[in-house]
Amino acid sequence: MNPRRVVKAVIPKKLFRTIEPYGHAVEGGVFNLKNGFPARGLKVIGVTGTDGKTTTCMLIAQMLRNSGQKVAMITTVLVDYADGAGELPSPTHLTTASVPVLHRMFKKIRANKPDWVVLETSSFALAQHRVLGVPYSVAVMTNMSHEHLDYHKTFERYRDAKVQLFRMAGKNRGGLRTGIVNADDPTAEYFAKAVPKAITYGVKNGDLQAKDIKVTAAGSTFKVGELDIKLNLPGDFNIYNALAAIGVGQAVGLSNEQIERGIASLKSVPGRMMRLEAGQNFEILVDYAVTPAALQSALKAVRQTTKGRVIVVFGATGDRDKAKRPVMGEVAAKFADRIFLTDDETYKEDPATIRQAVLAGVIKAGGQAKTTEVDKRGAAIRQAIFEAKAGDAVLITGLGHQKDRNMGGKLVPWSDAEIARKAIG
Repeated sequence: MNPRRVVKAVIPKKLFRTIEPYGHAVEGGVFNLKNGFPARGLKVIGVTGTDGKTTTCMLIAQMLRNSGQKVAMITTVLVDYADGAGELPSPTHLTTASVPVLHRMFKKIRANKPDWVVLETSSFALAQHRVLGVPYSVAVMTNMSHEHLDYHKTFERYRDAKVQLFRMAGKNRGGLRTGIVNADDPTAEYFAKAVPKAITYGVKNGDLQAKDIKVTAAGSTFKVGELDIKLNLPGDFNIYNALAAIGVGQAVGLSNEQIERGIASLKSVPGRMMRLEAGQNFEILVDYAVTPAALQSALKAVRQTTKGRVIVVFGATGDRDKAKRPVMGEVAAKFADRIFLTDDETYKEDPATIRQAVLAGVIKAGGQAKTTEVDKRGAAIRQAIFEAKAGDAVLITGLGHQKDRNMGGKLVPWSDAEIARKAIG
């Protein structure tokens, strides 16, 4: 039996939450000693934030690789050990793996002697000291919005957990001690002041500002100072992700040409605004969006380039932050023309209860008449595609790249993209 689960079962919940961080810190220290500090000597770029972390990591890694550097990468979706095998599916569902798994990854990566490691770093990993001993050289913040408050309890504690990444980078005397900060985010100052050097970016504010933006269904073009950027990822929010990567490029000393080529060389990200083409006369996109902010960004991006209706298939995750469920319902009601409310991953929670919480937000925003509740996710996807007409767009959110989903506490095979492709045919 898992020792942590035993301890958690016998200690009162409030007391466990108080002592938990210390236990994780001890665990991190013990495993570092046992494994010989496996991240030591690596140059690590850490990316944190609520949304956009995976895409930003992949933009950074691709940009560095394109400039001729050897790059390892660990994200929610893909892992690259810099061993020549390329990008492989992540062995876990976690943004940042547990200490034992992460240390095994670092051991394998260090043996391959990469120039850089790009590490997607979650608030859980920071709060639980999973990344103790990781020598962050550059820290990146994408944005901050409502997420994981079931664990952190308050937005301030959630924010402060992520700021720890910047403090770690700021204390690394052997690193660049630089933070890349979204200046358009209300929390920007908390991150910028945590490092000796901050490079800020944004559309409205920042050292790096996107100008002359032109958006299409396939991506966008824009200028940043002397840079002419071509981005192959759709959505305004991906402009922010690209700006963060540009900030990293400048921090590590890439030339303008290397940055431009690097950003343009990334063609897609698995499960992130992924377009499905099978000869249909309407758009189908699969996206991971699991927060209100991410759902809103995805819907607005689709709206921007869609002549017909925007149809969304979505739900909310079980055993997670319950407060965001009605908010996601409100977002869908405001930005979609047609809604199919269905199950996401239920874990051990009653799926009907989850859907009702989301539906409460839909009703509050006046979207009940355009909403159909379908308990089977596959049926919801098929019905949405069946209803789509020429010029419409179907956006399927919540699972993105995943090849399985947790239903009732058990993992079952699943792929939104495969179900959608079969529905088209």
